[in-house]
Amino acid sequence: MSQILIKSLDEIEKVKKACRIVAKVLAAVGKKVKAGISTEDLDKIADELIRKQGAEPVFIGYRGYRHATCISVNEEIVHGIPGKKILQEGDIVSLDVGAKIGGYCGDTAATFPVGKISRKAARLVRFCKSALQAGIRQARAGNHLGDISAAVKNVADQAGYSVVRELYGHGIGKDLHEEPLIPNFGNPGEGPKLRAGMVLAIEPMLNIGGWKIRTLSDGWTVVTADQSLSSHFEHTILITEKGPEILTLRGNE
Repeated sequence: MSQILIKSLDEIEKVKKACRIVAKVLAAVGKKVKAGISTEDLDKIADELIRKQGAEPVFIGYRGYRHATCISVNEEIVHGIPGKKILQEGDIVSLDVGAKIGGYCGDTAATFPVGKISRKAARLVRFCKSALQAGIRQARAGNHLGDISAAVKNVADQAGYSVVRELYGHGIGKDLHEEPLIPNFGNPGEGPKLRAGMVLAIEPMLNIGGWKIRTLSDGWTVVTADQSLSSHFEHTILITEKGPEILTLRGNE
């Protein structure tokens, strides 16, 4: 495994600036989620807001991707391509936003309800967010990467959900994806030791059904193999000597 980078104080400030932008954008776009709007329109709003703050949408150009956001609906887990799809009452929508400014990246995601959603969908979203919070609590200097992974999986197991096994969280900094890969399953005490100055994007993906996935013919959109609902949350966090600091916290959290 490549070395996990420890960020300098100057680098941390640059990451924080990018993270404040994506948090603000995600909050703003989340308020626009409603029945009748297209995912393409949501993406345009995000793109404009990112650029208005002097940043660039870091997803654009990444491995040929052409949009500022990934927008995944219902059984879509991640990497949904914005387009003509119109949101319907009762959908759940995962918005993933990334930006780069001053050479450093921020990344965040959350699942939003479209109007009134089913109790089943609301429970999934609630527990996915809880899984993220549990993982973040373990992101402490002296702990191991496996402590984060195990905490996420434990919440999913207790709620009766599966975690996606083929997609991971990641380190972040100058590049959108840096070491380490952060699986949402694992064993406490295993993996690299966490140190102050590491910046991690922790992102549980929970499915109501099984953990198996498939990628659609567009080459990007990842869906549950059994068409069950999926939820996705992500925060970029900084490990400090005093504990984890969430860099992408939105105002309503």
